[in-house]
Amino acid sequence: MKSVNLRLPAEWEEQSAILIAWPHEHTDWNYMLDEVESCYANIAEAITKDEDLIIVTPDTKSVSKKLLHLPSDKLHFFQIPTNDTWARDFGPISVMGNGVPLLYDFKFNAWGLKFAACYDNLINSALHKAGAFKANLINKLNFVLEGGSIESDGQGTLLTTTNCLLSKNRNGEFSKQDIEKYLSEQFGISKFLWLNHGYLDGDDTDSHIDTLARFCPNNTIAYVGCDDRADIHYDELKLMEDELQKATNANEQPLKLIKLPFPSPIYDENGMRLPATYANFLITNRQVLVPTYGQKDKDNEAQKIISQIFPERKITGIDCRPLIRQHGSLHCVTMQLLKGTF
Repeated sequence: MKSVNLRLPAEWEEQSAILIAWPHEHTDWNYMLDEVESCYANIAEAITKDEDLIIVTPDTKSVSKKLLHLPSDKLHFFQIPTNDTWARDFGPISVMGNGVPLLYDFKFNAWGLKFAACYDNLINSALHKAGAFKANLINKLNFVLEGGSIESDGQGTLLTTTNCLLSKNRNGEFSKQDIEKYLSEQFGISKFLWLNHGYLDGDDTDSHIDTLARFCPNNTIAYVGCDDRADIHYDELKLMEDELQKATNANEQPLKLIKLPFPSPIYDENGMRLPATYANFLITNRQVLVPTYGQKDKDNEAQKIISQIFPERKITGIDCRPLIRQHGSLHCVTMQLLKGTF
C-alpha cells in the first residue's frame, strides 16, 4: 500500500472559501433572530471582500434576499437542514495528502451529546452530494472531532486541551495515547501540546482551544490572559500561561507567546456569564476578522495586538455580542476550506 504524506495546514494558508450555517427560527437563535442575522450579514459582508462564502440553510430563498447587497458571485447557497450554526465544529477539516488537498468528515455529536446534531452531522455529506467540493470528502465518522478543538501550526504541531479531547462522551473508548496515535496517523502530527488548564465560564464545548489559544505565523501563539486576581478565571488562565511558556514546537523550538486582553464580564438575561474571548478570531486570505464586545478600549487593544501578529492582513472588527448569547463567537460559526477544496 502506498504511504501518504499527510499534513494538517495552518489556518493562515491560502483558502478557497469559508463555510457558515445561517440561523433560522428552528434553531436556538429563534428568540433573537433579527439581531443574530444582522451579525451574520456583517460576517458575510466582510468575508466576501476576500473570498467565496458557502451558506447552508434550510431556506435559501429567504436568506439570499437578506444578502442582495453583497456580490452574488461570491455567495454559494445550499439548501440543507440544520440543527444549529456552529460550522467550525461540524464543517469539514482540510488536510494535505501527498500535496493534494483533502477534506475529512468527522463525527459531530454536539460537544459530547449535549444537544441535537442529527442534521448538522450530515451537512458535509450533503454538500458533497450537491457538488460543493472539488476535493475528496473522506469518511472519518468513526471518530468524534470538532474543528474548534484543535489548532495546527502547519508544521506537525497540534495544540489542544485534555478537557475536550479526553471527554468520555466523545471518544470514551480511546486513551490519550490512542488519540495521539490516531491523530498522528490522520494529520501527520509529530508533536502534541496538551493544555490541562484554561477554560471560559459559559462555554459548552469543554474548553475548545480556539477560545483560549491560537497558532499564528512565525512560531507564535496568541492566548487569553487574565490580569484581574478577583476574576474566577485568573488561576486557571495563569496555569495555562505557565504551560504555554514551557511548550515547544515539533522542532523543539520555544514558542513566541502574545497575550490578548480579557473582555470584562458579560452576562445574559439570567445572570450567566458569557464566554467572550478575543482568541476566537477568523483568518481569511487578506484579513483577520476580530470579535468585539462593545468594550472600546479592550476591543481596540485586541485589534492592535492582532494587527501586529498579522501585519500583512487588514484587521476587521465584528460585533459578536449576539453570538456569545449562545455561548460561541466568530471563529466558532465559520470554517475555512483550503485552496483547491471548493
